[in-house]
Amino acid sequence: MKIVSSILFLTLISFLGQAQETKLKRYEVKSGMVEYTTTVSGKIMGTTTTGSGFEKLYFKDWGAIELQEVESKTTTHTKFFGKESTDVNEVHSLAKLDNGKSYSVDFDKKEILVRNDIAMESVKTYKNGDAHQTGKEMLEALGGEKIGEETFLGYNCEVWTAMGTKMWIYKGLPLKTESNIMGMKTIKIATNAQFNTAVPDTYFKLPNYPIVKLDAYLNQGFNSNGYESENEEESSDEREEMKANAKAMENMTFEEYKTMVIKEDPEAKNKSEQEFRQEYSLFKFMLKHASKL
Repeated sequence: MKIVSSILFLTLISFLGQAQETKLKRYEVKSGMVEYTTTVSGKIMGTTTTGSGFEKLYFKDWGAIELQEVESKTTTHTKFFGKESTDVNEVHSLAKLDNGKSYSVDFDKKEILVRNDIAMESVKTYKNGDAHQTGKEMLEALGGEKIGEETFLGYNCEVWTAMGTKMWIYKGLPLKTESNIMGMKTIKIATNAQFNTAVPDTYFKLPNYPIVKLDAYLNQGFNSNGYESENEEESSDEREEMKANAKAMENMTFEEYKTMVIKEDPEAKNKSEQEFRQEYSLFKFMLKHASKL
């Protein structure tokens, strides 16, 4: 299960290195090749998630040109309102940044989406294009702080913490990340890293797919209400049941919510009060929007 906080924070991590040339420096090293492994696990609101993944990162020109490939598999088991379901999500993504343009490969449709990277354009006019320094200032503005330095994979890293996440950063590149946000634990570790080394041009090649501008892509597959076409197949009975459940639970107190969660998942009693309250806030937010479907 993806948590909005996690997405925002991982976006911030990547922004520690995002920018375009002018001359824009995303990292404090000219080139590199890094391989990562990722594990995800956690329980939240009757949902148990486990997963693992592998990532390759290649860059040159101080990060102005970069290619990132990710393969992962996540299994989510949900038990809610007496119903159980299991969802397995496998992801293969390939993305490239090239001096201000962002390319994302859609392997299902066999096409490549392209757009101008807004983050790069904005950093371009700030701090003389120094994205690494810009990222640090943003991190501090969000309550982050540098807590020390440690060696990881033989590299001297700055250690930062913010919003439930701890990062080991080498010259703008996170080599290790540990986060525990609302019961969802994510660990990303570099298993191999080589810097200031020649990276072959072949490593930055994308599949020979048609290139589609993002604006054209967004106009495909959506109806007038903004929902994907396949959502129209959802039965009205299921929608009404969802709305009824949400309405019935709108006035649920924190203690009632806590009792319900422990009943559904006895192991949840080991959670801290803070974790329960974070989940309760998210639960109320979801109920509010579910009743408007």
